[in-house]
Amino acid sequence: MVKMASSLGRSGVHDFVLLRASALVLASYLIFMVAYLAMGSVDYASWQQLFASVSMKVFTLMALVAVLVHGWIGLWQVLTDYVKPAGLRAAAQYAVILVLLAYLFAGVAILWGV
Repeated sequence: MVKMASSLGRSGVHDFVLLRASALVLASYLIFMVAYLAMGSVDYASWQQLFASVSMKVFTLMALVAVLVHGWIGLWQVLTDYVKPAGLRAAAQYAVILVLLAYLFAGVAILWGV
């Protein structure tokens, strides 16, 4: 079995499972947020109260990590399929990793700074 150093999972099956799991987390987060917004008027105080709870912070952090996992696997697949020069592909994957890590650190700082 060939193992790719730049893939998130250990194989295509693991990437498939990670994609489906992250999609479930994102779908549940989306359904919750749409339901919350549809319940009534949302003002700053209610929004702050929602995100003040630890459970909502954890749920949002799970959604953020799911977006990053989903994005990394998807972009890795696109880059390996369409960018053939190894140096260019490695540079693009490195840039994607840096951007995703920046999103993670910014998201954690924003989320836990509330």
